[in-house]
Amino acid sequence: MGLMQEILMHPDELYPLVKLMLMAKRVEKKTSVWLSQPHWAFCYATLRKVSRSFALVIQQLPSDLRNVVCVYYLVLRALDTVEDDTSLAIEVRVPILRNFYCNFYDPQWHFSCGTKAFKALMDQFHHVSTAFLELDSNYQEVIKDITKRMGEGMAKFLCKEVETIDDYNEYSFYASGLCGLGLSKFFYVSGREDLAPESISISMGLFLQKISIIRDYLEDINDVPKCRMFWPRQIWSKYVNKLEDFKYEENSVKAVQCLNEMVTNALLYVEDCLTSMSSLRDPAIFQFCAIPQIINMGNLSMYYNNVEIFKGVVEMRRGLSAKIIDQTRTMADVYGAFYDFCCIMESKVDRDDPNATSTLKRLEAVLKTCRDSGTLNQRKSYTFSHQTSYNIPVLILFFFIMMAILLSTKKP
Repeated sequence: MGLMQEILMHPDELYPLVKLMLMAKRVEKKTSVWLSQPHWAFCYATLRKVSRSFALVIQQLPSDLRNVVCVYYLVLRALDTVEDDTSLAIEVRVPILRNFYCNFYDPQWHFSCGTKAFKALMDQFHHVSTAFLELDSNYQEVIKDITKRMGEGMAKFLCKEVETIDDYNEYSFYASGLCGLGLSKFFYVSGREDLAPESISISMGLFLQKISIIRDYLEDINDVPKCRMFWPRQIWSKYVNKLEDFKYEENSVKAVQCLNEMVTNALLYVEDCLTSMSSLRDPAIFQFCAIPQIINMGNLSMYYNNVEIFKGVVEMRRGLSAKIIDQTRTMADVYGAFYDFCCIMESKVDRDDPNATSTLKRLEAVLKTCRDSGTLNQRKSYTFSHQTSYNIPVLILFFFIMMAILLSTKKP
């Protein structure tokens, strides 16, 4: 669906969408101070190119954390790029992954792999290393430790398949659970937050990683020269003989049933995520953590019982994402959003689905947590908004005026 069609169907999302565009321009100007320093200019320009959703929230962190998280994110994307480049032999990638953390201190190191912006990141990694060396030593130690552990884990799973649910949990821990752990340590080192329990911090990363694995089924299975398979055999083998069979129309019923089991598995981490977010004190850190969690919970509600996952990209409307970014300020907003998305998912449960009972049980646990917070009446729902009367021609005119303003602010 095109952007204009989305706006016509959901006109209440136009204002937050335009507001988000203006905010992105302001953030870009705010970071222009680094343009005179090539390494920081490269880092922030690359961040905006390789990040699907995190660039904006990273750039709104307090200044001391902003640089740390920018470098951390780029380092982990570089690790992903090495892991994901199936054109390289496993024997080549494994030692690179295991020793990646050693390269931070070598300003000449680079490794050509990946495509587009990811290739530029790898070819010019010396800029990231230079930025890393300017960080406080306490932050450097966290980045080095997480990178070492993550690289070891990724190398391990290049040499073995994800067979069991335990394998799936372990891989997700290496791929993103460790990322959540590192972030909680940054917040603690900065003096802005208490040190969160490791299991809670890890759950924040596991939740996002498992949603990404669900979303990327088709991209991973069609990867060339060799497909990647992160859905655990212990789950998918209940439904088909080969994981790629889900692509075919004749297996659509089984595909959706397996998908629903994968979604139900991801729901295991929601209560930990809510606990983690409720403990945060700093408003900027809270928004940094809460916005991606809400957007991914919304995505999960879209993926559930949706055969389109096996046909192409399924993603949240840009306007709804903009609403989430605009309206997420407190835990009341978080509880309300999770409550709304759980209700949407609950309404889609087919009682004949083999995992329906488990799914409903986990959804009810989350709904109860949200109700018990006592905050559901403190915010307006943006997922179940009441439709009001809009003057469509005026909305379209307003949209084009704002686009003209945005374009006019670009540097010649």
